[in-house]
Amino acid sequence: MRFGILGPLRIGGGDATVTAGRDRVVLAMLLSRAGRLVPVEELIDAVWEEHPPATARAQLQSCVSRLRQRITGLGLPADIIITDPVGYGVRIDPADLDADVFDRGVEAGRVAAAAGRAEEARRHYRAALGLWRGRAFSGIASRSVRRRAQTLDEQRLTALEECVDVELRLGRAPDLIDELTESVERHPLRERLRGQLMVALAAVGRQADALAVYREGRRLYAEELGIEPGAALQELHQQLLAGELAAAAGDHRPAVRIRALPRAISDFTGRQETLARLVAEIEKDDVRIHLVDGMAGSGKTTLAVHVANALADRYPDAHLFVDLHGHSERTPLTPAAAVATLLRQLGVSAERIPLDVDDRLALWRTELAGRRALVVLDNAASTGQVAPLLPNGADNLVLITSRRRLVGLDGGRPSSLPVLDADEAVELLGRVAGTERVAAEPAAAAEVARRCGHLPLAIRLAGARLAHRPHWRIADLAERLASGRDPLAEFAVGERSVGRAFALSYAQVSPAAQRAFRLLGLHPGVRFDNRVAAALAELSLPDAQDVLEELVDAHLAEEVTPGRYRLHDLIREYARTLVAEADRAGEREAALHRLLDHHLQVAAAIARTLELTGSRDLRQVPVSFRPDLVAATVDQGRGWFDENRAALTALVRLADDEGFPRHCWQLARACWKSHFDGGHLDELIETHLVALRAAEGSGEDEAVAMTLNYLASAHFRLAHFAEAIRLMERSLAIYRRLDRKADLQSILGNLGAAHMAHGDYRRGMEYYDAAGPLVRRLPELKPLGSLLNNLTLGLLALGRYDEALRVGRRHLALVRQLGNRHQLANALGHLGMIRHRMGDLGPARRLLRAALRLKRQTGNRFGEGEVLNELGAMERAAGRPERAALLHREALAAMVVAGDRSGQYAARNLLARALAEGGDVPAALDLHRRVLADATRLDVRYEQARALDGIARCLRDAEPAAARAHWIRALALLRQMESPDQQEVARLLVELG
Repeated sequence: MRFGILGPLRIGGGDATVTAGRDRVVLAMLLSRAGRLVPVEELIDAVWEEHPPATARAQLQSCVSRLRQRITGLGLPADIIITDPVGYGVRIDPADLDADVFDRGVEAGRVAAAAGRAEEARRHYRAALGLWRGRAFSGIASRSVRRRAQTLDEQRLTALEECVDVELRLGRAPDLIDELTESVERHPLRERLRGQLMVALAAVGRQADALAVYREGRRLYAEELGIEPGAALQELHQQLLAGELAAAAGDHRPAVRIRALPRAISDFTGRQETLARLVAEIEKDDVRIHLVDGMAGSGKTTLAVHVANALADRYPDAHLFVDLHGHSERTPLTPAAAVATLLRQLGVSAERIPLDVDDRLALWRTELAGRRALVVLDNAASTGQVAPLLPNGADNLVLITSRRRLVGLDGGRPSSLPVLDADEAVELLGRVAGTERVAAEPAAAAEVARRCGHLPLAIRLAGARLAHRPHWRIADLAERLASGRDPLAEFAVGERSVGRAFALSYAQVSPAAQRAFRLLGLHPGVRFDNRVAAALAELSLPDAQDVLEELVDAHLAEEVTPGRYRLHDLIREYARTLVAEADRAGEREAALHRLLDHHLQVAAAIARTLELTGSRDLRQVPVSFRPDLVAATVDQGRGWFDENRAALTALVRLADDEGFPRHCWQLARACWKSHFDGGHLDELIETHLVALRAAEGSGEDEAVAMTLNYLASAHFRLAHFAEAIRLMERSLAIYRRLDRKADLQSILGNLGAAHMAHGDYRRGMEYYDAAGPLVRRLPELKPLGSLLNNLTLGLLALGRYDEALRVGRRHLALVRQLGNRHQLANALGHLGMIRHRMGDLGPARRLLRAALRLKRQTGNRFGEGEVLNELGAMERAAGRPERAALLHREALAAMVVAGDRSGQYAARNLLARALAEGGDVPAALDLHRRVLADATRLDVRYEQARALDGIARCLRDAEPAAARAHWIRALALLRQMESPDQQEVARLLVELG
């Protein structure tokens, strides 16, 4: 089934869902009428109810577009959603929607029941009811959707009642009592269910309880409805008083003679697909031993009991259960003690149970021989504890749960239980705390579920707190979880707590694993590898791997991908509480130093390969404590930064918070290249602001100046040119005071580039001229390369093409000598631009294409966009605007990735020119106007002028006066900048007349 509505909304045949609220409502409405069109008006009413916005239709189209993208992303055809002038619909096969499958199953059950085939009818009914995962469309609050959900929920209850009638005739009353009790509690006014519970209770000799059920119903009907029970229920009551109901029910004997399973919890949520899979595997593959492992609080026992109940009819002789106390405050049961409990459940008297353990186990196997029995061995400590308890009979099923992975158990099929997904977690919270409360605060409920790590135990405890505090809002609990100093303390109710559950697992692993686990709590990232574990715990790589495997086996860590691990959010909090204990202060500080040093050393080593010739800033990083770990990691290259970006940002903050200022600013610097080239400018700014505070606090002036310079680079990319200049001026003053000539020339060159980009060409050239004498006195060639690169661009912007060509060729010769591929790509690209402006189109195209290949190889997305724009301009000049538009769109995508706003404005202006020349003047006009607004807001003067020029070109035929006004504004800006483009604009003004 590709779509599920009988519970939380599901698509794609798995656990996938739709997260956006409006999209969920639209998809729910379409699926509720699968195969039919839903009018646009009804969809708008469902999404916005009484207050639709003026743009409702446009927003609805966006919802449908996103849904199509989500569907195709899951491998389904996009035409599942159909569009019609009337509205929208979904076109799916009958087997694709669980509600349709449910309807067919119920109908098959009714046909079989009418023909007297009771057992067949029961199978059809139960298969249909097994499709339900909770209330229909649970988690969607739209009134229109809820109306359809109520209809589906009513159909489920009717099917359940029909199924119970069949099962009562089959003599299955003992199996129905728990389910009927729960159903009557949820639907106390439903007379048919109440009557069926009375019949089932009478069938097992509980007439007094059956009478109590009737009395409670009569009281509720009087109080809620002001009426007496219906005639059918009153008739059952009379039969019960007369003993006739008990006699009739007594004709049926219980199908299961021994039933020792605990009651299945009523709010079982989110495991229906796992339950169905396990049941299918056991039935289809004839599995006799199944292992369910998972972290503390993940719901292993609950799942095992539900699996047992689902398979109950296959094992009619005995349902047995024993808690082995493998992870509890009690001593784990020995096999001898466990088998004694099981024998007593089978009815073996104490005097018959042998004292010798081998004789006891032999009796256990003898008692099970010839029986079709189901045994649940819960909370196992080890393979050695459960292996002796396994029966020999082929007709027995054993379900084993454990917090550890039980390897080496012959014939056992393992299943590891994950936490719930987001929707399942919210649904469980609603079942515990109240669905109405959750529906009233969906965002807060989702936040509470997230803070619970989607762990069932934590959600149940959080829900219990809400249930016992009706005056609390869910948002109150979410705030407590977010701001509490000890988050685990919030997950405790009575004797039950998440922290206690984790402590039991922690106590079961080796001292080495315990130490590594504590220290891993210091790592701020989501994922880590064995190298991080080795650095933190001072272990060799093989030993670190062994410790991690032990933690994974104990479900204190997860291996999310091969070689990559994580701690569940709450388990990480538990590890942090352990390492924060007062007597471990020294251990914690030393581990933090090792953690920061490892990431700094790896980041610096990789950054040196990315920046090629290196930088004095990176060479100042001290020698590593663990060069073996650095050597084992550095070959990951730029990908290491991509994978660890969030952790590295958090580590910079951690270094500042914990008093490691040098690690703080050095780590921020080492990550700069990855952040800058990848367009991760928010992270660049965040890390360098923290680094600046650390450097200023420690009084390291050189570090302050360096950090200001690299912080300015992010503002340059964001077109915050005034701020970039301000920061570099501060850096320049410090370097002058320290007499750092190499750094002075770098800052002067950067200031020149910033002033040029800001539209002050004269000032920019002044900074380039000031940098020249400094560069010539430096022993290294790299500073000269940077200056020549910037100077080439400056001369190009000023239209001094002959000078730009000479400087560009000098730059090219130098970078070939240096072997710097990044600068080689720049030199080729800039020479291609110059040759294009000089009219040498053939050489220009060859140079630009060579530059484009290199820029893509080196990951320079800004440079890629720059070259694509130039190639696009060449195509437009050659009369191929459609080809030009494609290139400018590629350029824009590259500039967006790079995060360069000025480059984005350039690409959008050039794209608009291509669109206009291709005949789409309205689109071009709109795009130029958007660029003008954005560029004006950020004071990007050259792109303001180009946008004004583009608008004027679009208006010159239809609105010449408006065109003139825009060209006048453009000319004023270009003259102010001393840009050579002013000549072209002046010529157009003259032509306009």
